[in-house]
Amino acid sequence: MSRRHLLAGGIGLASLAAWPARVNAAQPWNDDADWIPGDALLQDLPRQMQALGVPGIGIAVVEAGRLAWSRGFGVTHAERGTPVEDGTLWEAASLSKPVFAYMVLQLVDRGELALDAPLVKYVRPAYLGQSPWIERIAVRDVLRHTTGLPNWRKDPANEWLVPAVAPGTRVDYSGEAFVWLQLAVEAVTGESLDQAMHRLLFAPAGMHDSSYGWDAALAARSVYGHRAPDDTQPGMPAQGLREAWDAAQPVADQWGKPLSSWRYADAERALPQARANAKPGVVNWPSDILANSAASLRCTVQDYARLMALVVHAAPAAWELKPATRAAMLASQIALPGRWTEKGLGWNLEATRIGPVLYHSGSNAGVFKTFALGDAARQRAIVIMTNAANGNVLYRRIVRASTGLDLLAFDL
Repeated sequence: MSRRHLLAGGIGLASLAAWPARVNAAQPWNDDADWIPGDALLQDLPRQMQALGVPGIGIAVVEAGRLAWSRGFGVTHAERGTPVEDGTLWEAASLSKPVFAYMVLQLVDRGELALDAPLVKYVRPAYLGQSPWIERIAVRDVLRHTTGLPNWRKDPANEWLVPAVAPGTRVDYSGEAFVWLQLAVEAVTGESLDQAMHRLLFAPAGMHDSSYGWDAALAARSVYGHRAPDDTQPGMPAQGLREAWDAAQPVADQWGKPLSSWRYADAERALPQARANAKPGVVNWPSDILANSAASLRCTVQDYARLMALVVHAAPAAWELKPATRAAMLASQIALPGRWTEKGLGWNLEATRIGPVLYHSGSNAGVFKTFALGDAARQRAIVIMTNAANGNVLYRRIVRASTGLDLLAFDL
């Protein structure tokens, strides 16, 4: 019986050595070995979680283009002790972006969006400021982060959204750009973000435990975020999206319209009441209470691995991306001098000793840390989701130990 089957069945092997905190570049490594975490790593994981103050973690691995292994460890809420289970929903944070990007590329394949069409062709939000560069921002610019737009405006109620540079001239990581593209998706589909995601991607991919929205059932299954052990603040930290959603939920109940079906106009109309329901500073702008393509995905770690399987495998079904579109997603989209990493469509790309890999990280409210890494040539991937401020420290250790790769992305 293979190690994969032993682990999947919950049977552990005796630990022979402690797993390394960092893989030495000179250390021999079998590049054909799978990325399923080793027995020594798994046995030592509780110690690492305790030391780093990470109450819960979920890990899933794709091999041969399919979900091959997954496990959850710890608790969803340190004070309540609710155990992490297969059905636990993780806050994906910015791992939301590549999932949305996949659906956008599906719309490109269907002829409903064009990669090089200006976004203003589809929708011109009222909060855009005046700039000659706005007319030039295209769908492709959003997916490769070359719009010139900020990540998030500091005071959106009193600040116009304008690019700082001409599109296509530098990389500016931008959640604002993704929300604008989300409004374009609303315009061409006539649906909310979550409705379009379920119709085009979640349902056909079997991602039945994924949603950009919020309701009581999702809340009950979702993890809570936790501070680092050396944080001097007592109790649980602010929970970010959870608190904003909870302020908007009474409005959704009053209207009889689920939050997952809200479009931007609904969030605009609900803003005054949701703001009154929330603590100061929690709800400031419609996108704070709208299903958010840049940040609000909640899913099981297995569902995210199903998305990764679509990304890394090369034999798509009819509803998946066309081969040329998938190739473009995983190809460098802009050549800028001096960069050690490249931008695909929705993904970061890094050259490694085994060839190019794709990756993305996520961080919401400073207490939800997530990471996904894929190797399309070998049709494998690993996804790690955590519920703590130090989750990024832990996922880096797991990636190094499981894949043998020490990414520059972890240090720069």
